[in-house]
Amino acid sequence: MLSPERLALPDYEYLGFGIHVKNMQDCCIAQRHVLTYMEDAVCQLLENREDISQYGIARFFTEYFNSVCQGTHILFREFSFIQATPHNRVSFLRAFWRCFRTVGKNGDLLTMKEYHCLLQLLCPDFPLELTQKAARIVLMDDAMDCLMSFSDFLFAFQIQFYYSEFLDSVATIYQDLLSGKNPNTVIVPTSSGQHRQRPALGEAGMLEGVEASLFCQCLENLCDRHKYSCPPPALVKEVLSNVQRLTFYGFLMALSKHHGINQALGALPDKGDLMHDPAMDEELERLLAQVPGLVNSVTASPETSCLPSRTPPRVGSPWRPLHHSRKVDGESDGSTEETDESET
Repeated sequence: MLSPERLALPDYEYLGFGIHVKNMQDCCIAQRHVLTYMEDAVCQLLENREDISQYGIARFFTEYFNSVCQGTHILFREFSFIQATPHNRVSFLRAFWRCFRTVGKNGDLLTMKEYHCLLQLLCPDFPLELTQKAARIVLMDDAMDCLMSFSDFLFAFQIQFYYSEFLDSVATIYQDLLSGKNPNTVIVPTSSGQHRQRPALGEAGMLEGVEASLFCQCLENLCDRHKYSCPPPALVKEVLSNVQRLTFYGFLMALSKHHGINQALGALPDKGDLMHDPAMDEELERLLAQVPGLVNSVTASPETSCLPSRTPPRVGSPWRPLHHSRKVDGESDGSTEETDESET
């Protein structure tokens, strides 16, 4: 059995991958965050070395990197890991959509807190602040306990989660423009593990907004120097070119509904195809067929042919134990407030 000393980072070549980490200077490898996954794999190997020793290290690494390629490696992991790389963020967005799309298919409307409970089923320590920011894009100045459709929340959450650090910087620029400060001041992004409180937007700013052309110029400069992911500058310019003035949340809503930005991210299908996932449907049918007595009851009643929206499929992580399981009661509270599912 390998000792922890022999597996200490960064001696990956001992594991048979032929990677000289100390001499690695390939920028493409750095951009693809290979070291992040290698370090995580080795940490998990050390944490589970007794179980892994039964079937070998080679199989462990094969299954680990297969899960990375399939996007299932982020399931039930800590928030610091799911936001660590762009691939992890895309994988989490796709997993959230695939697990809970029945919420949208059944037409259920949920509150911000209920969507946050769903997020915590996949990531137990997912921060409430990010969910609140995503909900505010949909609700704007409405009360945070209003009901939202699944598609409205999902596309807003995609923008907020994937571009979180960028949007924090955009909020600062917006507030500076409102207060008349120099918009060319360099904005230092927050670290990947922290989320800065978004500046409070004054009532006048919410109603009037800022000049779109000046805002566009500031965002172009921000995209050029921002070290985190940001939307394609050409698409940002396209969004801002259609208006003379806009508010901060109006800008975020436009980003969340932009077809090109959704395609550039590649995490979610178009809104028209959001409720269709043939691969997942086929897998669910296969799993249902393995449950004794369930197939007959489902086929006998067409009304129950759809899975309950509150029991999404859960796929176990290869090496992380399932913990903090929660049951979500997302029944409507009887409120008549809702977002328009048909908006585009």
